[in-house]
Amino acid sequence: MPVHSAKEVQFDFTVPVVVIGAGACGLTAALAAKDEGADVLVLERDERPTGSTSLSAGLIPAAGTRFQKEKGIDDTPEIFAADLTAKAKGKSDPAIVRAVAEASGPTIDWLADRHAVELHLLDGFYYPGHSRLRMHGPVSQTGADLEQSLLAAAERAGIDIITSASVEDLYADESGRVVGVGFRRPNGEVETVGCEALVLACNGFGGNPAMVATYIREMADAEYCGHTSNTGDAVTWGSALGAALGDMGSFQGHGSVAHPHGLPLTWAVITQGGIQVNLNGERFANEMRGYSEHAEEVIKQPGRVAWDIFDERCEKPALGFHDYREIKKLGAIKRADNLEELAALTELPLEALRRTLDEVRRYAAGEASDPLGRDFTTQPPLAPPYLAAKVNGALFHTQGGLVIDTQARVLRADGSPLPNLFAGGGAARGLSGPSSWGYMSGNGLLAATVLGRIAGQSAARRAAA
Repeated sequence: MPVHSAKEVQFDFTVPVVVIGAGACGLTAALAAKDEGADVLVLERDERPTGSTSLSAGLIPAAGTRFQKEKGIDDTPEIFAADLTAKAKGKSDPAIVRAVAEASGPTIDWLADRHAVELHLLDGFYYPGHSRLRMHGPVSQTGADLEQSLLAAAERAGIDIITSASVEDLYADESGRVVGVGFRRPNGEVETVGCEALVLACNGFGGNPAMVATYIREMADAEYCGHTSNTGDAVTWGSALGAALGDMGSFQGHGSVAHPHGLPLTWAVITQGGIQVNLNGERFANEMRGYSEHAEEVIKQPGRVAWDIFDERCEKPALGFHDYREIKKLGAIKRADNLEELAALTELPLEALRRTLDEVRRYAAGEASDPLGRDFTTQPPLAPPYLAAKVNGALFHTQGGLVIDTQARVLRADGSPLPNLFAGGGAARGLSGPSSWGYMSGNGLLAATVLGRIAGQSAARRAAA
């Protein structure tokens, strides 16, 4: 993935703004640039645009949206920024956090009202770290439908998307100004396109084992459930151009991936009062810290697996998720009428499981405090029939990347911006601080859509300058 001298190429054609990647970030950037009056070309490596967006639940957190106001939910960018900052323990970039929180509500309303992207407000339960109901997504609550809705919006806007176009080369002048890119077609033929501004929306490096081993050693042997095309190209190109990197150890893990099916089992079953136990039938961590950091906890357990234990009350919000329904169809959700049957189905030790559930009942009744630090008093204790699913911990996507400013301009190590390079989503340093514990539910699509919109607007303005 080299960067070549601009002197070496004559471009086949030229467009004002080129966007690399046709996931949520790239499509949002393209829509924003088009709205600013720029002609845009999106280059996508895969034959069919899917990416990390399609693998997600399609939920975008945002504050102050019309959807919230219609349901009487009092939320502001200040409250949202405070939640993001608290989850990341103050280790994220405060300027980016503030800018994203402020732009989140307008971005959701713009996508829904101007571009007819299908969105609704998810209610019924809170994700860890969020003090308000603010998750927006398609009714199906699947990222595949969000991706399709964004693709339809791009088509209506007249945005050109070339698929099966693997960008391999960037061309830049001595000042670091990118003047174009080269992309390879499936038959090996290479085409080149010149541009006035470039947006990197090609996500992070979760699909590059060598980079993961370098920057996130604790997840080097974890199952990777992200998109295989996330190979760190933005990091490679940006580094070659002198860009700064930030929070490269940050990532979104998931501590509840149905095993061996490889589909994420929504954390909603846990937030409603469900628990996780290891193969010894014992809880091992505070499940409410968040599902990202819980991935590492699961990996540390015997066999690198755990069991989600919940009940039909906990399952109700999960039934709205496409992945959960698929997991259930595959037979991964075990149902037991009593504790003895639960132990037999899961092959967990009965007495240990009985002891664990008795302890949780005491915590829920306020008779004792959980030594792991979870507050169980906000939900009823689990009751038969019990439900259970075997899960493992996995890496979903990385959260570190190119350092950007509030205009999504990629910055050099000295803080100065590269002339015409912009980044968002997983290509850019995210909102989660330096590790997994700063990830708050939805941070990936939040950075993709909001920073994608900002990057598209900035790129269009740069191209017109």
